[in-house]
Amino acid sequence: MAWSTRELARIAGTTENSVRYYHRVGLLPHPERAANGYKRYEVAHLVQLLRIRRLRELGVPVKRIAALGPGDPNATENIRALDAELEARIEHFQRVREDLAQLVSHGAPLETPAGFASFASQLSSTQQALLAIYAQVFDARTLAAFRQALLHQEDADVEFDRLAAEADDATVEDLAERLVETTRRQREHAPELADALDRSPLGRSTAGLVLAHALVDLYNPAQQRVLQRLDALMPRQE
Repeated sequence: MAWSTRELARIAGTTENSVRYYHRVGLLPHPERAANGYKRYEVAHLVQLLRIRRLRELGVPVKRIAALGPGDPNATENIRALDAELEARIEHFQRVREDLAQLVSHGAPLETPAGFASFASQLSSTQQALLAIYAQVFDARTLAAFRQALLHQEDADVEFDRLAAEADDATVEDLAERLVETTRRQREHAPELADALDRSPLGRSTAGLVLAHALVDLYNPAQQRVLQRLDALMPRQE
């Protein structure tokens, strides 16, 4: 009894393209051909194809199936390693589901980083954009401190976020001076924010450039002037 490629695929519950792919990667040996040139698959091919399918169902990547051949002396260790990988993936997807539940529950934007969903919808579009960037630039320790800062914003922080682009010099100066004290209090309660760039996964130089571009693009001219004055005033206050 011999089967064609189509018949073998149907019996094994897969597709002809999959059978051809397993041939290309060396997982399924090529069968002999009949006099008319058609392939003739035997029971051994079916058994091997069913084995491949079962391993794929168990989550074994195609590139690792060959290493799990019959008689493999490391089969038990390989299976345990695979189980550990699957456990890690399951934990990852559980965290993803928890994050999605938080996003839906609080109506937060989908790009909101984990841990910020409960109040992200209350932030301005600029703050939301910066938050997404911060999550990429800063480490978990900095983000935790930043989250607390957002939860306890002072009046000067709110005014800065709402500052009109045409604000006059007096308004800019007054706000910058008040932000000096706000910034000092934040650093006292969260010293992690002071040296955040040094711990960036991107490296201090890259992280600094990313943040500089973000602040220029996302803040209006008056807000940028406030930040410049704040930067100039902070050393005299420390």
